[in-house]
Amino acid sequence: MTIKKVAELAGVSTGTVDRVIYHRGRVSDKTIQKVENIIKKYNFTPNPIARRLQRGRTYRLCALIPKREQDSGYWNQIWDGLNRASLDIAPIGVETEIIEFDRYDSASFNQSVQIIFSKEPDGVAFSPIQLREMRMFIDSLRHRNIPYVFFDADMPDTSPLCAIGQDSFKGGYLAGRLLHLFAGRVERPVAIMDVHSEDYHIIRRRDGFLQYSQEHRFETLVKEFSNNRGVELSNEKIAAFLSEYPELQGVFVTNASAHRIAEAAMEIKSRRDFFIVGYDLVTANHRLLQEGMIDAIIAQQPETQSRQALEYLFRAVSMDMRAPPRVEIPLSIFIKENAPLQFLTV
Repeated sequence: MTIKKVAELAGVSTGTVDRVIYHRGRVSDKTIQKVENIIKKYNFTPNPIARRLQRGRTYRLCALIPKREQDSGYWNQIWDGLNRASLDIAPIGVETEIIEFDRYDSASFNQSVQIIFSKEPDGVAFSPIQLREMRMFIDSLRHRNIPYVFFDADMPDTSPLCAIGQDSFKGGYLAGRLLHLFAGRVERPVAIMDVHSEDYHIIRRRDGFLQYSQEHRFETLVKEFSNNRGVELSNEKIAAFLSEYPELQGVFVTNASAHRIAEAAMEIKSRRDFFIVGYDLVTANHRLLQEGMIDAIIAQQPETQSRQALEYLFRAVSMDMRAPPRVEIPLSIFIKENAPLQFLTV
């Protein structure tokens, strides 16, 4: 199927079809509907190579992520998805640069932002973390008319082309349900280890869990760990919390640090006597899940999220294709019995 064929079927000129596809120029509503019906019927997609040649330019995209080793290696999975997408779109004239920053260092974040702006990108993909600095970055993108796409998380009162990720509230609610199922009856307190507690998606996970615990009337403690002090969650802080509350029946960890809670529990108790539900199938979580030290991991397909984010951004800036406002990634549940035998990024 070509633009010429679409024009023939619709009984209009190829120029009219081009104006309908790329939303430029004046076309009657009746003609727009006729052309769009044919496009939908035959699943027509404009040729990106021809489109680029028509415009005669190379597109430059940037992706911004924390250092790959941070958050227990979670961002390495994000990097894999971005890298795969960048390799796919490179042959059709799209240059992509993945820029990393230290999420515990505001100066590192600001330096990476300046690198992005120096490249004058056509679009940027990133996860909206670190609320204060991130808000300023988003405002700067808006003032420069640079389109952007979110992955991994969302942020209220912003206008990304598309936000790709899981429903954080549902994820927290699901974690509450899982702990309840494992425990059977919740007769002792459970805890939320609220890591990166200033991030919006983490707040929503916590709220979802609290909603479930309120509905089912079991006591829930919330222990917040902010990243504003510039450090990862320490084993000492975990051990102190577990020692302070020895009667815990379960713990929900709101990010990829579930393995640290399991390891600390073994060190101070010689056995793990409470249930653990965490997020993200990073290497350490995968290993302890297989060993039975973590009961469940909620996974959110980070490679898929970042890959789709770059693809939607590319299509929007190079072909004027509208991205869906939100793409919800299904939540996956891994327990010991269905954990992959080997840890592989997908």
